[in-house]
Amino acid sequence: MRVVTISATYGTAGNQIGPAVAERLGVPFVDRAIPSVVAQQLGCTLEEALAHDDRAEHGLGRLFSGAMRLPTVTFGGVDMYVPGAMPLAPEEFVRHTERLLKEMAGDQGGVFLGRAGAVVLADHPGALHVRLDAPLKRRVRQTATLAELSEREARRVIEDNDRARTAYVRHFYRVDPADPCQYHLVLDSTTIPVTACVELIVLAAEALG
Repeated sequence: MRVVTISATYGTAGNQIGPAVAERLGVPFVDRAIPSVVAQQLGCTLEEALAHDDRAEHGLGRLFSGAMRLPTVTFGGVDMYVPGAMPLAPEEFVRHTERLLKEMAGDQGGVFLGRAGAVVLADHPGALHVRLDAPLKRRVRQTATLAELSEREARRVIEDNDRARTAYVRHFYRVDPADPCQYHLVLDSTTIPVTACVELIVLAAEALG
């Protein structure tokens, strides 16, 4: 049961590479499934669970940029009021997510995109930890092309997501997700074709397994 974690900055095709690697290895691809299961276990809606997710469109970026201040509520070191948020501590969501990651990795293996997988599964035997990253300029160009956005819009989306994902990992795990020492393999998927990235990751995972 092979385990691969992928940390991907926005614009590096993590949502294409992850599923392709999982298919090649014959294991599940785990991304949005995690909040769904967490929501079921915690008895809340998926939308509420996503409020504590690590994607900027639903997670820390939205909370940091759109919430009003209220000293009695602290999230990520910032006191704020979150309209409509569920009475669930962010730490509780993260704890449930960690448990599910570990259970899935142990029971069936998988390719896990995001959610600080390299940290959570750092001690999992035989797990391969991968980082997809590239200079901002190339990520902007690739995002603008694939999403049919202007480069200005693409840059805003990327910067929002980068801030949210970095804040998530730094706040809950006290590590920098860009630190290459956490990974076995770091790839620039804006210059190396997606198919080649998939092949490299599969080869590395099989070598470890």
